[in-house]
Amino acid sequence: MQERIPTSVVPIDSMTSGRFDLRHRLSWQDPDIGATLLLSQPALDPDLWAEFSLGAERSYRKHGVECALDLDMLRSGADTVMFFAMIDDGGRMVGGLRAKGPLRSADDTHAVGEWAGQPSQQVVREMITDRIPFGVLEMKAGWVIDDPDRNRSLIAALARSGCHITALLECQFMMATAASHVLNRWRSAGGVVAPIPAAPYPDERYKTKMIWWNRRDFVKHAEPQQAAKILVETQQLTHEFYSRRSTAFASRDVG
Repeated sequence: MQERIPTSVVPIDSMTSGRFDLRHRLSWQDPDIGATLLLSQPALDPDLWAEFSLGAERSYRKHGVECALDLDMLRSGADTVMFFAMIDDGGRMVGGLRAKGPLRSADDTHAVGEWAGQPSQQVVREMITDRIPFGVLEMKAGWVIDDPDRNRSLIAALARSGCHITALLECQFMMATAASHVLNRWRSAGGVVAPIPAAPYPDERYKTKMIWWNRRDFVKHAEPQQAAKILVETQQLTHEFYSRRSTAFASRDVG
């Protein structure tokens, strides 16, 4: 049976109906991983985006799953509305992910194709389509460096980042797909695994599942420490974003 969508929803704001313009990168420190975390856009930070893209390619290729990346879109950034990156104290990028959306149809996603030929593909399509009126983002190309001493904390920060992007874009939902053995790390930030059979994607070695976050109730599903950090970081980021936006509008009006 298909999962029912909660009736308490956040409609898409008019800000998200056109191309979202961040104008300035947003950054903050995370003492737990000794790194600067930031949100930006490919056109705003082309050099940083190139570094992100190379890092994603390198990571996926090392694990033999580079076929899961849409390399043309990854390199161009054409369908990326925002990306998240972590820069360590030495200036090295140690991980990140990108966001597509807000989606206009299920066919805009990579997820539908991942279930190609599977009985559950139509369910995947319907789950996405039903949520689109309320704002849906797809998180893609998540990666972190191989560092056993830091991987857990890096992935925890990566899992939180999508919540910040959905807040800035005022979307209610975000989704991602990942191999089932890594989903517990993503669930720490309030994601709920969809009750559908796994897909053998990108090949038979993997059992790929879909995971959803709902901005209205993720706190109920997140680990307490993760939930607390998401709320604090999101409040800081949205305050900074709207403060800068108001200042920019005021300066334009004065000019």
